[in-house]
Amino acid sequence: MGTKGAELVNLDLDKLFEKLNKALADEWLAYYQYWVGAKVAEGRMRGFVAEELNEHAQEELEHANMLVERITQLGGTPILNPSEWMDKTNCGYEEPSDFNTKKLLQQNIKGEQCAIKVYKELLEFVRGKDDITFRMLLEILEDEVEHEDELENILADMVPVK
Repeated sequence: MGTKGAELVNLDLDKLFEKLNKALADEWLAYYQYWVGAKVAEGRMRGFVAEELNEHAQEELEHANMLVERITQLGGTPILNPSEWMDKTNCGYEEPSDFNTKKLLQQNIKGEQCAIKVYKELLEFVRGKDDITFRMLLEILEDEVEHEDELENILADMVPVK
């Protein structure tokens, strides 16, 4: 990390790396959950739902990239072994057991709600102590809120009109 850049961070970097790596584990698992869900989706609006899940998968991968870049910029090491994702995750991974599009959407909404909580807590941890990480986390949080909204809207569109 650059000398002047280091002066901008006023918190325990080891704790920050731990929290960012936990978020990184969440992002990799979210990426996979979206990606695999798009592949196995069955039922109503399958094509549209699969397309949306693929789009969200790419955005979760983008979040993982952002987290890795910030961790390394601060002199830390990102999770190097995928087997650690399940140990470090905040939100876990719920294997799709029902490939129905409605169930997949509900499952992913639950994941987004957990991510929103995690990023809100991370923002509080860095607020006023690391503005660059704060801005990055806020951008990710905005995406997660948008994901939840999009998925909930698709789910609402599946309800038959009476």
